[in-house]
Amino acid sequence: MALELKQQLKMTQQLIMTPQLQQAIKLLQLSRLELTEYIEQELQENPLLEINATPPPEKTDGVSDQAPDINKIEQTKWEAYLDTYGQANIPYYGQEEKPTIESTATKEEGLTEHLLWQLRLNHFTEKERRIGVFVIGNLDINGYLSTDMETICDATEATEEEIVSVLKRIQAFDPIGVASRDLKECLFVQSKILGIENGIIGRIIGSHLEDLQTKNFDKIAQALDETVEDISLAAQIISKMEPRPARNYSDEPQQYIVPDIYVVKVDNDYIVVLNEEEIPRLNLNKEYQDLLISNKTGHMTKDYLTERLKSAQWLIKSIRQRQSTLRKVTASIMRFQREFLDHGTNHLRPLVLRDVADDVGMHESTISRVTSKKYVHTPQGIFELKFFFNSGISRSDGGFVASQSVKSEIEALIKAEDPKSPLSDQAITIKLRGKGINIARRTVAKYREVMGVLPSNKRKKYY
Repeated sequence: MALELKQQLKMTQQLIMTPQLQQAIKLLQLSRLELTEYIEQELQENPLLEINATPPPEKTDGVSDQAPDINKIEQTKWEAYLDTYGQANIPYYGQEEKPTIESTATKEEGLTEHLLWQLRLNHFTEKERRIGVFVIGNLDINGYLSTDMETICDATEATEEEIVSVLKRIQAFDPIGVASRDLKECLFVQSKILGIENGIIGRIIGSHLEDLQTKNFDKIAQALDETVEDISLAAQIISKMEPRPARNYSDEPQQYIVPDIYVVKVDNDYIVVLNEEEIPRLNLNKEYQDLLISNKTGHMTKDYLTERLKSAQWLIKSIRQRQSTLRKVTASIMRFQREFLDHGTNHLRPLVLRDVADDVGMHESTISRVTSKKYVHTPQGIFELKFFFNSGISRSDGGFVASQSVKSEIEALIKAEDPKSPLSDQAITIKLRGKGINIARRTVAKYREVMGVLPSNKRKKYY
């Protein structure tokens, strides 16, 4: 059979991932703070962009775009990829009063400042004070000394005996146990201040902390020749001690989550409002647009300005589209989770990306991107948008309950249990089935472990 070459014409459609499309997709993933930083960077690099200082209109889809459309081809590609153009189905209420949350706070006294204040008030020699300052300056976030003795000796030109003497005095500062070198020393310092270091408590701290952490009271009782009840009582006292002395102190400013979206209840409806404060609203610079159409402008300058104009207009469109998509997706999630908004976590319903994607006519990957690193303020508190996606556990009535709701049920059962006779995983399984939730014992065990709850034999109290 003879071979021959032929030419054929074939028409196909495909979406090309241009830099503009990549930028638009990237904007979907950015948090509110990251978006603000990105816009500020673009403002510095693109002369065609400027900040619109006029107040926003009462209803808006985001950042306004007043420029003529010179980028229709790129817009078509954008529509092909997301298929989300058009007005958002939830309006923006510019005059609606949003829920108030703490956005600023006075900085609490840090651990370092607190300890140095005590160092100044106590009687130390100049050398001891120098040792103390070095020790305090080398504590980790938990309040433990993070530097070895040899390093302190070299830095302060002091003997180990001098350093230990200062160290013991600092460990008696508030918070007690600070500057300890390990957990054992930290707990022993606290027991000494309480005057109980020489009894059963001191012996447990000295030799059986690992067994204490796993609540292996039988082993400790056998090793110390004590009753399990006495070991349990001692364990309760030790559990009241502070393993991390710096827990209530921070040398860092307090951090707050600023929500990207507010869900506000108005009468019997829930309204989705974007938090667009501090996000710069953009315009195209008129002077540079006039320069672009001027006959006096050279070809090279016009080419540069044309390219910058396209980039600026695409950025404005992409930001507007990001805001519209975020509002639309959030509104969809809240429609699915109306029971949660009304009654709380126990009423979360199973929800997957496909449910929202089908509801708003977008791809699942778009839903995943737009819900990444975004937080929503609801009447039930502040949550990451991804929190609302849950797998489902079947109910005896044929319906489903969200896995997060099941975890809440397990937590409630454990909190209400008798400490002397805690519920086993099987007992929890039976109680959940009594509530119509069909769940396997191994699933209960998995959820309990994820929640950081010990098994029943480790939760048992002996008093």
